[in-house]
Amino acid sequence: MNKEILFSNVNRAGRGSAVDDPLPERVNILIVDDLPEKLVVYKTILDDLDQNLIMAGSGEEALKFVLKNEFAVILLDVNMPGIDGFEVASLIRERKKSARTPIIFLTAFTDDVQVAQGYASGAVDYLPTPVVPQILKAKVQVFIELFQMRQQSAMQAEERARRTAAEDADRRKDEFLGMLAHELRNPLGPIRNAVHLLQVVKQDDPRRIELKDMIERQVTHMTRLIDDLLDSTRLSRGQILLRRERCDLTQIVSQTTRDYRPAFDASGLKIETDIPAHPVWVDGDPTRLVQSIGNLLHNAHKFTDPGGMVRIGLSFDKDQRIAKIVIEDSGVGIDAATIPHIFEIFRQGDQGLDRYRGGLGLGLSLVKGLIELHRGKISARSPGPGQGAVFTIELPARILSDAVKVEDENIVIPDDKKGRVLVIEDNVDTADSISWLLEIEGYEVETAHSGVEGLEKAKSFLPRVVLCDIGLPGLDGYQVARQIRNDPKLSATYVIALTGYGRDEDQRQAREAGFDLHLTKPVDHANLKRALAHLSA
Repeated sequence: MNKEILFSNVNRAGRGSAVDDPLPERVNILIVDDLPEKLVVYKTILDDLDQNLIMAGSGEEALKFVLKNEFAVILLDVNMPGIDGFEVASLIRERKKSARTPIIFLTAFTDDVQVAQGYASGAVDYLPTPVVPQILKAKVQVFIELFQMRQQSAMQAEERARRTAAEDADRRKDEFLGMLAHELRNPLGPIRNAVHLLQVVKQDDPRRIELKDMIERQVTHMTRLIDDLLDSTRLSRGQILLRRERCDLTQIVSQTTRDYRPAFDASGLKIETDIPAHPVWVDGDPTRLVQSIGNLLHNAHKFTDPGGMVRIGLSFDKDQRIAKIVIEDSGVGIDAATIPHIFEIFRQGDQGLDRYRGGLGLGLSLVKGLIELHRGKISARSPGPGQGAVFTIELPARILSDAVKVEDENIVIPDDKKGRVLVIEDNVDTADSISWLLEIEGYEVETAHSGVEGLEKAKSFLPRVVLCDIGLPGLDGYQVARQIRNDPKLSATYVIALTGYGRDEDQRQAREAGFDLHLTKPVDHANLKRALAHLSA
């Protein structure tokens, strides 16, 4: 009989019943024999042990109980109809959960060949029948005590691990609350002082401008702390939804670096860039990518002393289609023990009691989560304390021919080159606002407020571009896109999905349905304008 089939079919009805909830202090003992009178004898002998005795009248029934229960020991008759004791033992041994369960063979035949076969199939002991009650009870008692000892050891180990984890969590929570209080109090001091000074200095005092700048800097710092805290919470709960679009990583890295350059200059830090002149295209959320790169630049600025150097580079591996951002600093470095935990939430290197560099230990954890949402990865390395650190982001990228080239925001297309655009959107305000904006740009626009109406207008209007919502009444956006793709007159139409759903799965569905581009709501009009402009060009 096939062993896999046998194990899957042992749930057929049989004598006895599985013990689902045995008393905690008791253990299960399985007794297997095809003769009911023998089962009665074994039960009578072992009743004094006050354990859960489970009786099986066949090998098949025994396997059923082994699947449902854990046993301290199994007493197994050798000669049974169907599958004999040797095969039952072999099947029990093949199953990982029951592989270590002790098996004692009970048989009237104890020749050397059979004994050797029994041990080979997994037996730990061999008792001739009829059994001596005192010997049977003694042997079973040993295995009961061993089982109980293993259970107790496992429970103690689990309890120790649970206690250690709880203590570590409590310690890290206390450290975090202490850091949070410290980091929030720090900017409150200058703000309070500045407010008091603004009340007493004269209106024409030049220090008023400096005081206002001081308040703005400290409020920005507090806002950053709170935003990181909220984003980390959202990330841990899976509540961050990326608004994906085709975006130029060259532009994102360049702009983010320009935004941070004044802070570097003010701190006496030099920042160098190695960024290609050509676009590097990725499917991503520009806001979250700016946030990730900005967090790494902020860290490099925070942990590099005046006179130090920070370098940021961007490269594109055309063969692997990987965009790589590398941020290297000459700062305080990271010790080897911290590197494996550097991206864990609330983890920071030792800053001492003064904590003059500040931070909550959230930034790197947040960056890691955001980059992984983009199907990318981030790594850190450092030669050691005082020798700087290097952070590397890798993101899936596109070759130029795969992407809509929308790098130039100032492309001007003559009106006679601008085509027809059909907007299919059930929200009237959204449809009208998009339509008016496109008409101002010189496009000929029609609107439809359902899938059916949209298909009818597409066939008569023959648009160059269709902007189609996904959640439409009647026919949804996916169905509309499929029917457009199946219509020979509309086969060259460029179809753009407009939707509030931006998950990878949503974008995959859109591509499979026939959409050429996927834009999440609210749609950035500048991005839409650039995409349409290049299509017209």
